Amino acid sequence: MSGGLDAFDAVAQAAMVRSGEVSPVELVDHHLARIAELDHLIGAFVTVTAESAREQARAAERRLQGSGDRSDLPPLFGVPTAIKDLTPTAGVRTTFGSRAFADFVPAVDAYCVSLLRKAGTISLGKTATSEFGLNAYADSDVAASARTPWDLSRSAGGSSGGAAAAVAAGLVPFAQGNDGGGSVRIPASACGIFGFKPSRGRVSAGPLGVDPTGLSVNGPLARTVRDAAAMLDAFAGPMPGDPYWAPPLPEGETFLGAMARHPGKLRIARYADLKTDGLTVDPDCLAAYEAATKLLLDLGHEVEEIPIPFGSAFGAPFYTVWSARAATIPVAAADEHLLRPMTRWWREHGREVSGVQLLEAMGTLHQLCLRVIAATQSYDAVLTPTLAMPPQPPEWFGNGAGYGDGDFEGELARQTAFTPYTGVYNATGQPAANLPLHWTEQGLPIGVTLAGRPGADAALISLCAQVEAAMPWAHRRPELRTSLNEE
Repeated sequence: MSGGLDAFDAVAQAAMVRSGEVSPVELVDHHLARIAELDHLIGAFVTVTAESAREQARAAERRLQGSGDRSDLPPLFGVPTAIKDLTPTAGVRTTFGSRAFADFVPAVDAYCVSLLRKAGTISLGKTATSEFGLNAYADSDVAASARTPWDLSRSAGGSSGGAAAAVAAGLVPFAQGNDGGGSVRIPASACGIFGFKPSRGRVSAGPLGVDPTGLSVNGPLARTVRDAAAMLDAFAGPMPGDPYWAPPLPEGETFLGAMARHPGKLRIARYADLKTDGLTVDPDCLAAYEAATKLLLDLGHEVEEIPIPFGSAFGAPFYTVWSARAATIPVAAADEHLLRPMTRWWREHGREVSGVQLLEAMGTLHQLCLRVIAATQSYDAVLTPTLAMPPQPPEWFGNGAGYGDGDFEGELARQTAFTPYTGVYNATGQPAANLPLHWTEQGLPIGVTLAGRPGADAALISLCAQVEAAMPWAHRRPELRTSLNEE
C-alpha cells in the first residue's frame, strides 16, 4: 500500500503489519513523509528521529521475514508513535521545552518509553510542550508554536500540544503525553482527538519523573478510544519504587477488552456553571456539553445536574503547589536567564512558598478533593466541558507564549479562564477523558470531559467506547491532512 496509511488507527496498523499487508518500513516512511511535508505548519515535533526510526523499522522487518508464527509479536509491532519532550528518552535530545536543556540527552528511558518500545512501537521523535509543561499551550524557545491543525492561527493547547497536533494531523496514529493539570485533555480538545488521563498510579512516572505532589500522570492521545486503550495496555502498571499504585485490572482483563463490555445503565452527574467563580463559558462549549448530555440520555443513562463541587477555593492551593513544583526543577543558576519570563515568574513564586505553606496548600487540596469525591460518589461518571473556550491564538495567552508585556498575573487569569475544569481531576487522581464530539460553525473542535470513579479506568474506557460508537469522530480530519492521502 503506497498511500493513505495514516487513515488507519494504530490497532489497525498493527494488524496490517501482522498480516503482511504493510511493512514497518512502509509505515515509518509514510509517517516521516507526512512530518516532512506538514510539520512546518503545525509545529508538532521538537526533534525528529528519522534515522533511528528507520533503523528500528528495518530491524522489525527482518524479524517478520524470519518469523513463521507471528502470534508471538508484540501487540503494537511496527506502529509509529511519538514521545513528549518532557519524557526522558535515552540517547535522544530531551529539552523539556527549555533553552536551559537545549542539548540535554538523557542516559535512561522513562519507564513508559521502554514499555512502549517493548510493545513494538517505533518512536519518530519528541513532541512540543510548554517550558517544563507549566502552561496550557505548547510554545517554547526551542521549537515552533504547536498549532491545532483545524486552524493554524490557533494554539494546539498544552502542555502536550505537540503530541495532540501530531495525532490530529496524521503524523502518528497515537502519542504519549502527560497530564499534571489538564495537559492531555486540553490539547485533545483543541485538536479534536481523544485524550485519556489515567488514575493516579496507573502509569509509572519513573524512574526519573516522579511527581511528589501526585498531580502528574502519563497518558495516551489518540484518534480512537481503542488506540488509547491499546497504549494503556502497553504501559499501565506499577514499577519498582512507584509512590502510587492504582488498583490492578482483574487477572486476564485488558483495557482493550473493556471496550467490548457494555457499560450498563449508568448514573452520571454533570456541571458547567462557573458563575460563582466569576468565569463564563463560551456558548459553543455549552452547546457541546448539552449535546453530550442528550447523547448520554439517548444511550439510556441517567444524567443529573449537580452544583460545581469545588469552586473558587480550589485555585489558590493548586497554584501554590504548582509554583512550588516549578521552583524545584533543577536549573543551574547560570542558566536561569535562559528560561522564559513566565517560567521565571512561576519559580520566583515557588521559592517564596515555605515548607509549612506547601503542606498547608496540599492539605487544603486534599480536603477539597474529599469534598469532590463525596459530592460525586453516588455517580458512575461526571460530565463537564473540557475547556471554557474554543482554541485560542497563542498570542492570546500573553508573555509566557512569547507575547505580551509581562502581565503574568493576567496570563494566569487567562489560563484559568481557559481551563477551569481540568485541574480538579489531577488533584483527586480520578481518570478523565476528552471526547471530541462537537465542532463549531467555524470548524473548531470542542471537547467534553467524562471523569470516572477513582481507579475505575476500565469502566470509563467502556463508557467512552460506547459514546464513540454512537457518535464516531475519527473520520473527521482537518483539510491539511488530505495532501498525502492522494498518493
